[in-house]
Amino acid sequence: MPRRMINSSYNPKSSAINNNSYGRSTNGKSSSRREQINDVSGTGRSGRRLSRRRVSTLTVPTKLLDRRTKDSPSSLMTVVFLYILRLGVMGVGVSAIAGTILTVLNPTSLFATYFNSPQLTASEESVQFEKKIPTAATIDNTISIPPGRELTHLKTKLEKVASQEKYAKVKPQGWFIDLDNGNYVNFNGDTSLSAASTIKIPVLVAFFEELDAGRIYLDEMLTMDEEIITGGSGSMQYQKPGTKFSALEAATKMIVISDNTATDMLVRRLGGKEALNKRFKEWGLTKTEINNRLPDLEGTNTTSPKDLVELLARVERGDLLTVRSRDRLLGIMQKTRTQTLLPQGLEQGAIISHKTGDIGTILGDAGIIDIPTGKRYIGAVFAERSYNDVMGRMVIQDFSRTVYQHFKWYQPN
Repeated sequence: MPRRMINSSYNPKSSAINNNSYGRSTNGKSSSRREQINDVSGTGRSGRRLSRRRVSTLTVPTKLLDRRTKDSPSSLMTVVFLYILRLGVMGVGVSAIAGTILTVLNPTSLFATYFNSPQLTASEESVQFEKKIPTAATIDNTISIPPGRELTHLKTKLEKVASQEKYAKVKPQGWFIDLDNGNYVNFNGDTSLSAASTIKIPVLVAFFEELDAGRIYLDEMLTMDEEIITGGSGSMQYQKPGTKFSALEAATKMIVISDNTATDMLVRRLGGKEALNKRFKEWGLTKTEINNRLPDLEGTNTTSPKDLVELLARVERGDLLTVRSRDRLLGIMQKTRTQTLLPQGLEQGAIISHKTGDIGTILGDAGIIDIPTGKRYIGAVFAERSYNDVMGRMVIQDFSRTVYQHFKWYQPN
């Protein structure tokens, strides 16, 4: 009786439902009562068993899903891709190992030793490569410009210019050469005359030739002592005696502002006039010679338009200097400040690397000219005149203009 009172809330229908749902008990009221008590307390065995059954029920579909995923075509493709990727990584690793082994063993030298074939060391290969680059030791100073034909039509034009009445008291001399084919114009250009400051062109070439030979350096310091200071053009003469200048600075001033003191400093550093004259002869210059220190107002230092043109042509071709020294030399000559002679006959866009000379009775200019069309030629023009006669400057300008226009439209055969 007391037990019935305690379980007064018992409902047979609810017990039956619970028994059927959970599959735990079908043997009477006592079992139903226990289930109900356990449900109320939350600590019965049925609760624990129920949670386990629910977990296992959820696990089964997941396993089935994994099996289906493994068997699907997309998963197979993924597996195949992974295997291929692994094989690729393995191949890269094997290649790296093999490359390391070959580098260490050097099979080329092994086979060469086996077959008794000579092998070059790294230093020997470097030397052979350097031999391909022009150096002072490999440059042939005996090469001359390939002979071309004289451009008679252009020469006729120059003769017409020189025959004008205003130039009656001026004697022009010139030489021009087409670098594409060696064709030239000779207007009394092979006769000796006073070089004036154009003698600085061969001095500059000799400086860079010594540089290529390693016997002088651009940053080498030269002392301007009182003995070497000279007058005429240039600003170095106004510096304090004992002032030092780098060899490159002296070479630059010699051309750009035609500094005479810088020229004499370089002549002395290069061995003096005798050594330079010997070098000029080795280059094939027959009319070029230094006989006096600058300024040579008496005109004893000599050259010819042909000598200067052929010298510049050989420099341009790389016969005398390395490519680096040639480019530096032309860069210096492009900065020449006096622009009143050959440059006045050129059109806008043309480039000229040149050096002028003037001692009053002789006026001259020589340089390499680049036309915007790509044409390149070399010219040298001198004018013998009365002292400071302006007609000397004008005839050089007219010669330059006539030649420029001819080469601008000139089509060689």
